[in-house]
Amino acid sequence: MRGLPFFCLASASLYALVAMSLGVYMAASHDHVLAPAHAHLNLVGWVSVALYGLYYHAMPAVAETRLAKIHVAAATLGVLLLAPGIALAVLGITEGVAAIGSLVTILSMLLFVAVVFTNRAKAA
Repeated sequence: MRGLPFFCLASASLYALVAMSLGVYMAASHDHVLAPAHAHLNLVGWVSVALYGLYYHAMPAVAETRLAKIHVAAATLGVLLLAPGIALAVLGITEGVAAIGSLVTILSMLLFVAVVFTNRAKAA
C-alpha cells in the first residue's frame, strides 16, 4: 500500500494511539474533562480518516486525483485543529481553534462527498 491510502491509514493509526493514550491518562487521573476531545479524535481522526484510506485503497484511480489529495489535506488539517481546539475550549482557554477545526472538518466531508459522487463511474 502506498500513496494516499497509506497516508490515511498511517495517520489514522497515530490519531488512535494519541486518543487511546489520552483515554488511559483520563482513566488513571480520574479526570475526564477532556473526554470530548478524546471522543472527537477517535471519531474524526481514527475512524473517519481510516475509512477514507480504505476507500482510496479500493479506488486507486480516485486516490490519484487532485480532489482526493485536497480532501485528505483538508481532513488532516481538520483533525489537527479540531481535537486540540476542543481541548482548549473545554479548558476555557478559547473556542476559536475548535470553531475553525469544525469548519475545516465539515469542508473536508463535503470534499469527500464530491470525490465519491464525481467518481462513481470509476466504481462500476
